Order: sequence, then structure tokens, then C-alpha cells
Amino acid sequence: MNLRHFTARLCATLVIVFASAGAWAVDGKFSLSTGFDYSSGDYGQSTSTDILSIPVIGKYETGPWTYKLTVPYIEVTGPGNVVPGIGRGNGGGTSATGGTSTQSGLGDITGAATYNLFAGGASEPIIDLTGKIKLGTADRNKGLGTGENDYSAQVDVYQAFGRVTGFATLGYSILGSSSAIPLDNVFYAALGAGYKFDDRLSGGLILDLRQAASAFSGERRELTGYVNYKLDRDWKVQGYLLQGFADGSPDFGIGALVTRLF
Repeated sequence: MNLRHFTARLCATLVIVFASAGAWAVDGKFSLSTGFDYSSGDYGQSTSTDILSIPVIGKYETGPWTYKLTVPYIEVTGPGNVVPGIGRGNGGGTSATGGTSTQSGLGDITGAATYNLFAGGASEPIIDLTGKIKLGTADRNKGLGTGENDYSAQVDVYQAFGRVTGFATLGYSILGSSSAIPLDNVFYAALGAGYKFDDRLSGGLILDLRQAASAFSGERRELTGYVNYKLDRDWKVQGYLLQGFADGSPDFGIGALVTRLF
């Protein structure tokens, strides 16, 4: 399925889902998002790899729990040895001629469950615990993924200071390893701050760090700037720009999401 056919099918599906979701969503706690994420980088090589992801994201909140499911379509253009989310693989690739090729299809489906351990207060932090599983649904033979499941756990801490909110993340991932793509388990972290300009507009910066997943991939260091805007009570949009500073990260990225609340 090419990108045009997938996009048309996705749009038709979203129209049906958006129209029906309100009938079973409880207390406005359900949301659906879609958009795009595009990145490009050489990952320590002479040839760049371009990755396009079009996700569909469902999120449901009930009490202290938040559940999230992400189903992406991805398209990768490059030498064939860069794995989305990992970086350079084990030297293998899908391009036998040493040039570039384009592969596309279903990406890795990711599920997450977050528990609000501490709700915080005017001068107290919010603390969340999250467990994630990344299913190896992307085709490894096409270079779209590792073909293995990953498991992650993280803690997130938020602290408000008037209009400014600082936040930090610390996590650990057990990466599915294979003879084709051998990987190590990694720690990852994030630091950031957001600013609320008014009731509709907010923005901020996030620094993401992660250990190298293998001897080939390199560590990740990325700075992301984002802007959120509430169009009305039910709709909001987000845009972001990314700059990479290590071989395990893309050189740059850009993305946007539109979210419908129910």
C-alpha cells in the first residue's frame, strides 16, 4: 500500500471513528490524534536516511490511570541500515547496490499505561509511573523495525512555578535483541520546561537523552521545541521542531498533531 492509498484510507477511518467515538467516551476522557513526524539524518554515515511516520493515537483517562495506544504508518528512504527508533543497525540493509531505497508499511504498535502516583498541589510535584510495550509489528526485512518487542518503565515528575512548568523523565528500556540486530538495554532521560502564555497557547523545550542501543547506533541527544494551541473545547493542535546532536539521533525533525477530545 503506497502513502496516497494509506492516507485516503486513514482519513476515511478517522471520519468514522471521530463520528462514533463520542457515543461511548466517558466524561470527555477519550481523545484521538493524528498527524505526521518527519526526520532526516546521516546517523554517522555518508548517506542520509529520511523517516516519515503518520500515527493514529488513542488515549483514555480514568481516575489515576491513562492508557495510550499508537499505531503508525512509516516510510523510510535511505541506505537501508537505519532502524527507526534505534539508529544505525548491524551494518545490514535492504539496498544491495549501496544506494538508497524506499520501504513503507505498518510501524511498531506501542501501548502504554500511566498511573498518577502523586497528584501534587500548589507547591508540590506531580509524579507519574508509566509502563510501555512496543510490539515488533514493523517489518524487519524492510528495515522498518527490529521485529522484536521492547519493554520500558519510567517515572515522570512535574512541578509548576506560576506559568512555568518544569518536568523530568527517567526510564529504562529492555530492547528486543536478535542475531540480525543485536541490541543492549538502555537508560533514557528527559528534561524540559513549558510556558503557558494564556488559556489556549503554550510552548516549551525538551532535551532527550538515551544511551547507545548498540556499538553501531550511537547515543541519542535531541532538543525539541513545541507549541500547543487549543482551537476550542474539543480540538487542539501541536507543532514541533527537533534538532539532533549525536549519531543516534536524526539531524533534524518536524512534526504536527491534531487532537479531537470526546
